[in-house]
Amino acid sequence: MDPHDATAIANELYRYAELIDAGRFTELGELMEHCTFSYGPHGDPGPSGAAAIAASYRDMVVTYDDGTPRTRHLTTNPIIDVDGDAATVRSTYTVMQQAPGSAMQTIISGRYHDTLRRIDGRWRFTERRFLVDLTGDLSRHLRFELLPQEQTPESEERQP
Repeated sequence: MDPHDATAIANELYRYAELIDAGRFTELGELMEHCTFSYGPHGDPGPSGAAAIAASYRDMVVTYDDGTPRTRHLTTNPIIDVDGDAATVRSTYTVMQQAPGSAMQTIISGRYHDTLRRIDGRWRFTERRFLVDLTGDLSRHLRFELLPQEQTPESEERQP
């Protein structure tokens, strides 16, 4: 694997975190314009394309007076496999939040399973599956109640 590809792919993971933490949902949609989201171990369908993804974040994420969700998304432990112009990535995420009037706390942790393709010379997300492992108080972050997901042991997961 070319180390430049690994760096470029990892930067896409980190760019997603940067954009959501800044509340820049239109740009987040643009980052994911070629992507389809899915949720949980069975891949329940989610939004697809820039406009639908941006709208879903505006609809579901609570933002505050500064225009941000007052979060810090930490994306760690990326395992990147490149095959020509296609790549799969498994990584973990932890989200911390400090909403007004509360202490900073960890609110959720889980895994991303991503597929990327090189499109016009740039690595682009084409699929992102969200897997939730641990949750805290999400009431100041999401506008809906996140239901528990059926857990699949990591050793039995689909290798993206």
